Formats: sequence, C-alpha cells, structure tokens
Amino acid sequence: MSESEAAALYRLMTWLSPSFPVGAFSYSSGIEWAVEAGDVTNAASLREWLAAMLTDGAGICDSIFLAYSYRAASSGDDARLAEVAELASAFMPSRERHLETTAQGRAFIEIARAAWHTAQLDRLVGACKTAIVYPVAVGLVGAAHAIPPAPTVHAFLHAVTSNWISAGARLIPLGQTDSQRLLAKLEVVVADTAKRALAASLDDLGSAIFRADLASMRHETQYTRLFRS
Repeated sequence: MSESEAAALYRLMTWLSPSFPVGAFSYSSGIEWAVEAGDVTNAASLREWLAAMLTDGAGICDSIFLAYSYRAASSGDDARLAEVAELASAFMPSRERHLETTAQGRAFIEIARAAWHTAQLDRLVGACKTAIVYPVAVGLVGAAHAIPPAPTVHAFLHAVTSNWISAGARLIPLGQTDSQRLLAKLEVVVADTAKRALAASLDDLGSAIFRADLASMRHETQYTRLFRS
C-alpha cells in the first residue's frame, strides 16, 4: 500500500466510522415508524426493508448524488456542482429526511474542515450555494482530499447501512450477533449498489420505496419516538 493509499483508507475509515460525530445515531430514516406499524418485526423483515432502501431508494439515489458531486468537484465545474447540490437537497421525500441529511451534511463538513482543513474544501462548499446534504458533503470532502470515488461511495453505503441496522437493533430489538449477520447478508447488496451508482447518470435517479417514504412522513406525528426521523 502506498502512502497516499494508506492516507485515503485512514481518512475514509475515520470519516465514515460510527464514532465520527455527525449525529447519525439519532436518525432512523423512518425505520422507527416501520417497526411500530409492524412492517419490520425481526431480522428477516429488516433485511428486506434495508435491501429495498439500498437498491430502490435512498441508498442508490444518495450514492449517485455522491458520485456526481465528487466528479463536479474534482473537475472544477462549479456550476454543475451547484446544480447537483440543489437537486440532491430537493430530492428528499419528507421534512424529517431533509432535516436528517442536511444536519449530517453540515456536521460532516464542519468536522472535516476542523480536523483536515483544505482551502479546496472551502471553495467547493462556497460553490454549492445551498444546504449541503450528507452524500454531497461526503463527495466534496472526498474530492478535496483526492480520495478515489469508488471506495468513497462504498464506504458511504457501508456507513449508512450500518446506521440503519443500529436503529433496527434498538427498535426490534436485535442482538449484536444478529446485527452483524444482517450486515454480512447485505454485503453483496451494498457492493452492487455502489457499482450501479458509479455507472449511473442523473437520469437514473428515482425511488420505488413508497412505504419507506410514507414511514418517514408519518414518523413526524408518531406519539412515542426514540429517533428524530
């Protein structure tokens, strides 16, 4: 492993670790309502729910936004970057999902700036001219540090999936071993989603997880809540 490869791996493992303080633990992306509604009741149903979110919902869409923001940032195309950032912000299906992704995006940028500051990142953030959602934030930071896009997308999806499983584990609940089994079963789904995202165009954006979108909307009025979304 070269010095640059080691630095890239170190930073990705840090930025997309559960310990990186973006507040991901406080969001469930609607899973909390899905559990209350009886859609998710055990490890098997959680796996089906998350596989759909990865392949046909937030997983694939956010990964495409990450890849496109990364490319625009790397090529210095500020106009394109601003367009992608605006579209990504407008693409959230509910108020709570918008809160979730913009809050994490803002925290991700602020902490990356504080610990791994680069003038390039400051310029890219200024070029966006809108609230920066989480996948776009990861794309900007990855591009500013010249970390290859493929591992960046893959690490992002791993982090998102891990957080969804963590939310499910607290709600169903699941044990630690079952949670790791679930993460292992989703390994191929995560890899395939990352591959699709890197080859996709913005025309491929689209969601077909209506029940999950409804869950994120109905969570807002849920009587008892552990999570913010």
